[in-house]
Amino acid sequence: MEPAPSADRLNELLATASLQILQISQSKQFNDYLSLIIRWNTRTNLTSVRDPQAILSRHFVESIACAQTLPAGIVSLLDFGSGAGFPGIPIAICRPDVAVTLAESQGKKTAFLQEAVRVTGVTAKVHAARAETLTTQFDCVTLRAVDHMDRAVQAATHLVRPNGWLAILTTQSNLPTLQTAAGPAFLWSDPVPLPGSENRILALGRKQ
Repeated sequence: MEPAPSADRLNELLATASLQILQISQSKQFNDYLSLIIRWNTRTNLTSVRDPQAILSRHFVESIACAQTLPAGIVSLLDFGSGAGFPGIPIAICRPDVAVTLAESQGKKTAFLQEAVRVTGVTAKVHAARAETLTTQFDCVTLRAVDHMDRAVQAATHLVRPNGWLAILTTQSNLPTLQTAAGPAFLWSDPVPLPGSENRILALGRKQ
């Protein structure tokens, strides 16, 4: 099994993308997280991206960009359909002031998330069921690479508190469909380009 790249490589990628580099403690958390992904990916399909360098450049950098772009004042955040924990776990590492909930219904991925929370030491909670079963509303709900994204966005709108945010990591071409699915209650900021791709964006909509 290929060893995990060093945190120095992740900081190089962040600097190239004009993002803030990580503190030493955060670098260790990301190293531990990456090592766990690599181990678990040998026996369960956490992510189709299996090359450690590609995980850094595609999953980690994009998730960290999201964490650093989210508006100030967010206290609670739901990662809807968290999967392998993107962007929820990187947000929990980069924004320890935010109470993160990772919602995932697939048993193996839920088990991975619980282990990732333990290994990284973040204070995130794992909701081992569909996000739609939650009755709490959050300051922010994130969605990235969720199945049936338009329906997921529609369901996620009910979990955003008034004046809260939807944060969708998607492509420029898919954005109009997802904005329609969110409905007229959301006012959208200009999309933020995400590093590592020509068409990936972070779309932020505020619930009116």
